[in-house]
Amino acid sequence: MKKKINKSILVCLTLSLLGLSSCDRTLLNPIPQTTVLDALALSTPTRVQNQVLSLYGALKDGNFYGGRYVIYGDIRGEDFINETSNLVTGSDVWGLNATNSATAVVNLWYFGYLTINKCNLFLDGMAAGGTTVVGTEAAAKYIAEAKFIRALSYYSLLQSYARPYADGNGSKPGLPLRLTGISSVGQSNLARSSVADVYAQVLKDLNEAEAALPATYATSSDNTTRAHKNTAIALKTRVYLTMQNYASVVTEANKIVSATAPFKAPTGVANTLQPDITAIFTNYTTPESILSMPMTSTTGDFPGTQNQLAYYYSPSSANGGVGNSEYSLNAKGIIADTTWRASDKRRSFVKQTGTTTAKYWLTKYKAGSPFTDYVPVMRYSEVLLNLAEAKVRSTNAIDAQAVALLNAVRNRSDATKTYTAASFATSTDLINAILLERRIEFLGEGLRNNDLMRLLQTIPAKGTVPAKAPSEPNYIWPISSSELALNSLATDN
Repeated sequence: MKKKINKSILVCLTLSLLGLSSCDRTLLNPIPQTTVLDALALSTPTRVQNQVLSLYGALKDGNFYGGRYVIYGDIRGEDFINETSNLVTGSDVWGLNATNSATAVVNLWYFGYLTINKCNLFLDGMAAGGTTVVGTEAAAKYIAEAKFIRALSYYSLLQSYARPYADGNGSKPGLPLRLTGISSVGQSNLARSSVADVYAQVLKDLNEAEAALPATYATSSDNTTRAHKNTAIALKTRVYLTMQNYASVVTEANKIVSATAPFKAPTGVANTLQPDITAIFTNYTTPESILSMPMTSTTGDFPGTQNQLAYYYSPSSANGGVGNSEYSLNAKGIIADTTWRASDKRRSFVKQTGTTTAKYWLTKYKAGSPFTDYVPVMRYSEVLLNLAEAKVRSTNAIDAQAVALLNAVRNRSDATKTYTAASFATSTDLINAILLERRIEFLGEGLRNNDLMRLLQTIPAKGTVPAKAPSEPNYIWPISSSELALNSLATDN
């Protein structure tokens, strides 16, 4: 695999010389106009800026965070049913039996590490002279963006290829922790660092990114599609929640969540919930969307064949959808929960087809081919629920703010249901309500696998697939066969 990565890096060291403004979304995946030597890749301010934007382009590839990573995070859980038995579109991921050589296992590893390597090469280049080209202030911001993207990439790969942090407090094998760029053959051998060490690097990158990232950008588009201070803080709440470090979740979330409703970030980008959740999936640049992967109809700037969220989840055009009917909603999954009321606006994302043999589909993503829905990475509602859960778990009490945060998310979509402290007999009941809200709120946004893993929960049965306990094979993925073939120090799960 590393030989492929090395060849890809030579391709990736190309850039656009169009001189377009930084707020143009298409620059997140710039179309190369010429190829330059490595030594020239960071030789002008425009080239440096375009290299930064190309890092987002790698992150948003349809084989990584522009599609597949999010899809796999959902279909490993219990809320979707595979309809096509197609290995190319993840039937083995859904069936919890993916092998080392499976398309999903090999490609996600490859594109995740390709993104990491691009970040490393950029950071190496900035240290070697790029900072002089753009000046100290601009360089600090660009370096912070690269570190943020690297942190998000490592965190994302951990969720598939490594044991949860809670299993041994991070002592189990994690990932090969590559922090310098691979630009030639013969640099593949590197043992896996521990889960704890990889998380430590993720947090180091995020802390350094937070310090240097801009508080805001000039446009709502950039505030949604490029990392700013609140983006780094928000991701830290996810990371710490995954590590079960609940006190640190509270510390980080308090930076961007006001003490009382209506909840809003007091500094930086004014992140807050939007009144209508359905608007978030048509107007992609509201302050609720802390980070999204932008897509356009420009060739090369959308997820690509069989990587797109709507392609997987939406019914076919014959049934009023825009997709390929790859995965229906499990009729016995979250949509069967009676506390998710018909009056809830999020029910509008669920479409039924047929009557005698009714099937249900997720229509949260509505843009047809070439599938230009923005891919959500993190929304403000997640930060609120992260904080709510952490408050309850860290105090073991029915926390008043946690109840208010839960209400903010639920009432936004269902004004008929308001919780009070009396709604919960124990703190466990409140935690369960928060976890249930997460399943409803983020259905189809890739978070279900993360939640199951971080709590070391059994993956529930679905359709013909039996439940998978944390002690069983394939609870996590095996390591990519390509990595094992080229890295003699790598070990399998």
